[in-house]
Amino acid sequence: MSMPLQRGVSGGVRVSDSSDDLRDSQMKDKSEKEGHLTLRFPFAFLFTSNSNTQSTDPYNARTRHRLMLLFLKISLVLIVVLALAGSFWWTISISTTSRGHVYHNYRRLQEQLVSDLLDIGEISAGPTRWKEIEYCSVESENYVPCFNVSESLDRFCGPGGSRQECLVLPPVDYKVPLRWPTGKDVIWYHNVKITADEVLTSGSINKRMMMMDDDQISFRSASPMFDEVEDYSHQIAQMIGIKNDNFIEAGVRTILDIGCGYGSFGAHLLSKQLLTMCIANYEASGSQVQLTLERGLPAMIASFVSTQLPYPSLSFDMLHCSTCGIDWDQKDGLLLVEVDRVLKPGGYFVWTSPLTSARNKEDIKRWNFVHDFAESICWTLLSQQDKTVVWKKTIKTKCYSSRKPGVGPSVCSKGHEVESPYYRPLQMCLGGTRSRRWIPIEGRTRWPSRSNMNKTELSLYGLHPEEVGEDAANWKANVRDYWSLLSPLIFSDHPKRPGDEDPSPPYNMLRNVLDMNAQYGGLNAALLEAKKSVWVMNVVPTAGPNHLPMILDRGFVGVLHDWCEAFPTYPRTYDLVHADSLLSLQTSQRKSSCSLLQILTEVDRLLRPEGWVIIRDTVQLVEAARALTTQLKWEARVIEVESSSDQRLLICQKPFTKRQSI
Repeated sequence: MSMPLQRGVSGGVRVSDSSDDLRDSQMKDKSEKEGHLTLRFPFAFLFTSNSNTQSTDPYNARTRHRLMLLFLKISLVLIVVLALAGSFWWTISISTTSRGHVYHNYRRLQEQLVSDLLDIGEISAGPTRWKEIEYCSVESENYVPCFNVSESLDRFCGPGGSRQECLVLPPVDYKVPLRWPTGKDVIWYHNVKITADEVLTSGSINKRMMMMDDDQISFRSASPMFDEVEDYSHQIAQMIGIKNDNFIEAGVRTILDIGCGYGSFGAHLLSKQLLTMCIANYEASGSQVQLTLERGLPAMIASFVSTQLPYPSLSFDMLHCSTCGIDWDQKDGLLLVEVDRVLKPGGYFVWTSPLTSARNKEDIKRWNFVHDFAESICWTLLSQQDKTVVWKKTIKTKCYSSRKPGVGPSVCSKGHEVESPYYRPLQMCLGGTRSRRWIPIEGRTRWPSRSNMNKTELSLYGLHPEEVGEDAANWKANVRDYWSLLSPLIFSDHPKRPGDEDPSPPYNMLRNVLDMNAQYGGLNAALLEAKKSVWVMNVVPTAGPNHLPMILDRGFVGVLHDWCEAFPTYPRTYDLVHADSLLSLQTSQRKSSCSLLQILTEVDRLLRPEGWVIIRDTVQLVEAARALTTQLKWEARVIEVESSSDQRLLICQKPFTKRQSI
C-alpha cells in the first residue's frame, strides 16, 4: 500500500527524515549547477540572483551592486593602461625605424597628397571654375609671354610675364597650313605677322628667297636665289674639306643656325639629312622664327643678349651665322665663349659677314679682335673666302692648358660649371672640357646609326641597353597605336578604336611635333623609323631627369624647359603636342608654381587650329585633364591603355574657331 506524501507543518511539528534527505539532494544538485556555471562564466556570481537570500538579506544586494561597479572601473582602467602601453610601444618602434625608410614613405604620402589636392583644386572647386576661358584680344594673336614685357625684348619670366589666362584666336583670314612637303615652299600670308614691305625688302640670301603671290608667300626652289643657297652650301663644304657636300661623312648632323633668316639654309640642308635648329630674337613683326616654323622647320626664340642658351654643353656639330646681327667682338668675346660651350669638339663655326673683309680702320680692328679671340680659345681657322670664315674647335683639351698665361678665358672650374644651364647668366669661362661627352664629331657614329646608341655610348649617360631597348620597343608600338587614333571619328557618339581594315591617317598628316616630356627621345626615334614626315622638338622638363645631352647626341633637337613658364615660341606652332607622364612629374613637385589648367592653356597657345593633343598618365590625372578640356573648348576622349590598367590616354583636338571680322 502506497504511503501518502507528507507535508511539512508549521509550528514545532518535526519533519520526517525522508523530507530532510530530499532537501539535501536538491541543494546538492543546485550547488553542482552553480559550480558548473562558475566554470563557464567566472563572474556569474555578480549577475545571478537568489530570491531566498534577497528576501532574507538586503545587505547582499547592495554588496553585489558595489562589486559590479568596481569590476567596471577596473575594466576601464585596464583598457586605458593597455592603450597607453600600445601607444608607447608604437612610438618606440617608430623611433627605431631607419630615417631613410620614414622619409621614403613621407615622400610617397606627400606625392599622393599633392595629386589629391590637384584633383580637389581642379575638379571640386565649385561651379565657378567650370566657366569657359575667355578669348584673348586681337592684339594677342602673336603674343609671346616672357618676351613682350621689356623694351629690350629679352626673355623675362617674372611675375605677370610668364602666363596668359586666355585663349589665343587665329587671325581672321587664317588657313590651315599646307601639308609637307608643299608647306615648306608655300605658306599662307595671313598666318604670320609680316608686312608686304618686310617681304620685299628682306636683305640676306635666306630672306631674299621670299616672293609674294596673292595670299601666299613662296620660297621657290626653282628661283635664282635657291641657286645662291646651293652654291653657298657647296662653298662651306669645300672650306671644311668635304667632297660632294656630304656633311654626314664629316660628322655633321645637327646645326644651330643663329639668325636664320626664314629657314632657307636649313630647308636646303634637310635634303642632305642635316637637322638645323633656327634661333633668333623675339620680333614683333616679320619674325624669322615664326616664318621658319610655319614652313615646318625647327625653330625657337633665343638670344645671346645676357643668358646662356637652354642647351647642354657640347650640343651641336656646327654653328652658323650669316649676317645674323650679332656683334661677336662685343662684351670682350663673351658671346663667342657661349658659342664654344654649345659646340662639340671638332665642330665648326661658320660666320658670313661683311666684317670679315673689312676695309675701314674700325671694322678691321673689330675683325682682328674676333680673329685673335677665336685663336685664344683653341679654334683653328680653316678657310676664309669672300665674306665667309670657317673655324674648327679643338678636339684636345690639353690645348687649353698649353696656352700662355693670361691668354684667353680660363676653363670653368668643376664646381662652377653646369652641363645643362637654364638661362644662367653668360659665363666667361670655357665649359664642357671636363665632360665624359668630350668626343670629336669625327669619332661619333654616323647618322642615321647614331640614333641607336650602343652599350659603350649609353654608358656615358649611365644607361643600360636593356632599359633603352625596352623603351624603344614600347614607343614603336605606341606610335602605331597613336597614329591610328588621330581621327575626328573617335569623338563621335559611338566611337570605336580603328582596326586594321580602317585606313590609317596619311604619313604627312603632321609636321611640327612637340614632346613635352621627351625622356630618351623614344617618340622621335619611333616616328622617324615609321617614316612619318615629322620633326620633333624634344623638351626635357627642368622638374625631371635630364636626358637632353643624350637626345642631342642621338642626332635630334631639343631644349630644357620649365612648364610653369611660357615656351619660347609663337602661337599656332605645333600640329601635335604629346605629354607622357608630364602631369605626374609636375604634381610631384613640392612647390609647383602653376596649375594643370595653366599648363593646358599654354598648350592651347602652342597648338595650331585642328591640332592634336595626346596625354598619357595616371587615371586620376587624365580624368582631371579631361574635365578641364571643356574650359578649353577641345574635343576630348579618354581611351584605355591595353598594356596598363593604371594609365589612360586622353586624345584631344583643338577646334578651328575664327574671330569674327569687324
